[in-house]
Amino acid sequence: MRLPAATLALAFLTFTAAPAPIRAQMGMQPAPAPGSVIAPAVSMDAALTSLQTLWTGAAAAMPADKYGFAPNAAIFIPGQAVKYDGVRTFAQIVTHAIQANYRYFSFIGGIKPDVDVATIGKLTSKDDILKALDATFAFAHKAVANITTANAFDAVPGRPNATRISTFAGAIGHAEDEYGQAVEYLRMNAIIPPASEPK
Repeated sequence: MRLPAATLALAFLTFTAAPAPIRAQMGMQPAPAPGSVIAPAVSMDAALTSLQTLWTGAAAAMPADKYGFAPNAAIFIPGQAVKYDGVRTFAQIVTHAIQANYRYFSFIGGIKPDVDVATIGKLTSKDDILKALDATFAFAHKAVANITTANAFDAVPGRPNATRISTFAGAIGHAEDEYGQAVEYLRMNAIIPPASEPK
């Protein structure tokens, strides 16, 4: 449910007019000043939260009966040259992103997943996939909590010339690439991705 603009404006004015100690008690701090030092774990966790919002919104928006959807030549203009043989279903895009998250963030945090990652690729139901999506982001948040200024540029095993921070950049880039594909599937089914809905 979206709040009316007037309500949001009032909430914003109330927050900004409140003294700093009250804002702190509310858990709402203004953005740090440019040039401020932010702990890597805090910054990475914030980026993860934004990514999680995108993915959770897209995965929840697709109806359960469309999780097996994959584009094919029939949905394009007759005669248009397309090559969609073997493309992933919506479910397969989401489960692939989940599996990749586990792989990337196990490197980043130096921790092992507490699930059998291989079996995630076999999930097909929306409910099971949404649970797995929540779990992979919980794992990712746990992994970045281990990152400090002292270890952010440590090499990670199995990835030549990669550090924890560059692996994090790769994780975000990969997840957003897969999200972009998921968005196309939503659009093909006349669904506006929640992150793209008019504000």
